[in-house]
Amino acid sequence: MCLAVPAQIEEVLDDGMARCDLNGVQKDINVSLIADPKPGDWVIVHVGFALNRIDEAQAQETLKLLASMGEEEHEA
Repeated sequence: MCLAVPAQIEEVLDDGMARCDLNGVQKDINVSLIADPKPGDWVIVHVGFALNRIDEAQAQETLKLLASMGEEEHEA
């Protein structure tokens, strides 16, 4: 199963790339599909590409759900 995960843009780099925080991990992500990406923006990332901009509430809710999935997996 593949999931897209929320990430927050920290710095916009050259060539359509941005340094993002993915739940505490720094990754360079391709943001060329996002119009006018800015530091602080939340995006949904799949296989290294930011697919869509989301608001912080959506990002936090998704991160919370992903964390609870991980907790349930460890309990099984």
